[in-house]
Amino acid sequence: MSGTIETLAAKLAEDTLDAMDQTGNERLYMEIGSQLAASSQSLEEAFLTEVRVRLAERGARQVLARRLAELKGKAKDSE
Repeated sequence: MSGTIETLAAKLAEDTLDAMDQTGNERLYMEIGSQLAASSQSLEEAFLTEVRVRLAERGARQVLARRLAELKGKAKDSE
């Protein structure tokens, strides 16, 4: 059963993040989570974890990209 929950939560998280990107609604995942809470606390928790992990990864990648751009800019300036 936990495999099913994890699979469903991961797919729903991906779809929700795609919808958030398309609509600009950064809180859509909270609405989806509330809907899940009404019927399955287990799926809600798994879904919110999947979303948070993906959002954290996105944020970390943005920081990494900025840092690398800064380093490339400094290297170019010193040439």
